[in-house]
Amino acid sequence: MLDERSRTLLKALVEHYIADGQPVGSRALSKFSGLDLSPATIRNVMADLEEAGFVASPHTSAGRIPTPRGYRLFVDSLLTVRPLEPDRVGEIEGVLQVSQPQQIIANASHLLSSLTHFAGIVVAPRRSAPRIRQMEFLSLAEKRILLILVTTDGDVQNRILHTERGYSATELTTAAHYLNQNFGGMDFEQIRLGLTAEIEQLRSDIKPLMTAALAAGGDALAESPSPYVISGEKNLLDVEELSSNMKRLRELFDLFEQRSSLMRLLDISHRAEGVQIFIGGESGIATLDECSVVTAPYEVNGRVVGSVGVIGPTRMAYERVIPIVDITARLLSSALTYQQNN
Repeated sequence: MLDERSRTLLKALVEHYIADGQPVGSRALSKFSGLDLSPATIRNVMADLEEAGFVASPHTSAGRIPTPRGYRLFVDSLLTVRPLEPDRVGEIEGVLQVSQPQQIIANASHLLSSLTHFAGIVVAPRRSAPRIRQMEFLSLAEKRILLILVTTDGDVQNRILHTERGYSATELTTAAHYLNQNFGGMDFEQIRLGLTAEIEQLRSDIKPLMTAALAAGGDALAESPSPYVISGEKNLLDVEELSSNMKRLRELFDLFEQRSSLMRLLDISHRAEGVQIFIGGESGIATLDECSVVTAPYEVNGRVVGSVGVIGPTRMAYERVIPIVDITARLLSSALTYQQNN
């Protein structure tokens, strides 16, 4: 536990560093902390904070900067969050008043990005398992067949099947007709269960094709990423702490494209209440070691269906970003609930 003097100095250091990005020396702390302390006393307190892991000394400066542990203490117990101005809340509410749910999601992502100048992200409500409207087989070569899956909402997935023998166009048409006639309109798990039960009754020469189609089709639909919308990634190019390390910046953009690791992190906020803040290594994703992620869940008719968030450097104005994420989640909940019920 830190005494009140140490907490006051740490708060002043974090706020000053967030404001101008430069290591903070004892003279600046003496001015901004409001404490009547000598530079020598402040240096002693800083040495104690550094030993405890709350601040660090860059090699190029005598001043100090916050560590992730220092940011964590600041966010948890020293931060004074500023409520958003009423006109800004009204602006957010107005942008979310559109008729299409997907457009509401996209607008929320753009809002988070434009208001914070970082990357804004919104995880869309999870859809129920897609239902298959039609399946087709198309011969590509002697033992290579293209499986085409069309869902009832219009998505198309293609997978190449490698079979033990070639199939004629007639055989492929017959197999597709059988699947569409018996399983059209079902989700793939229902198709899997039904076809597994019936596969022994099929002609022996068509069994391998059906088995391959089951495996490939299941993989194709399982790989469909949980939808999220991300905006403002290019804003991170303007963040000095990130743009100075192009290798890490490329890894960060790769993370945005890969989706799976980021989705696991964002899913955590589905199971939490209110705003969640992941600072540096707390995310469990090495690429985000120099970033903070601020997230909040949103609801439709009282049920959590997704989350919103901002990804930026650890040196972010948390007092501004936290209420932006919180209000956006609340207003998104209201907009989607209203849209669904009207």
